[in-house]
Amino acid sequence: MANSRFPKFGYGRSAVFAKGRMKAGMLNKTEQNYKEYLEQERQCGRVIAYWFEAIKLKIAEGTCWYNPDFLVLRPNGDLELHEVKGCPRLFADDAKVKTKACATLYPFRMFVVFPRSKANGGGWEYQEY
Repeated sequence: MANSRFPKFGYGRSAVFAKGRMKAGMLNKTEQNYKEYLEQERQCGRVIAYWFEAIKLKIAEGTCWYNPDFLVLRPNGDLELHEVKGCPRLFADDAKVKTKACATLYPFRMFVVFPRSKANGGGWEYQEY
């Protein structure tokens, strides 16, 4: 039975939304793959250190906070925030607003990271905010 909330063109809940949240401090499969990539970058010297869910940034008064997936330290001393998503469609509007607000309020370079398909050479695609 089709759900009327979604179009009939093969876009079911699993194609549009992430499958669920992990417990705090636990990495999903995409985040684990990105962590392994960051470790390779650290071993090559392009990253000094990285931390998973290391900081929580206040976006607005009250209960609006942003917890980026990775805090990354580059060799030049720059700190970057990396938000890892499985695909651009999973980067929901509320997450975009928080990402843009964080990029405006704090002195960090802010990146949203998506895995590239193997057909497109694999690796990671970055969007800076």
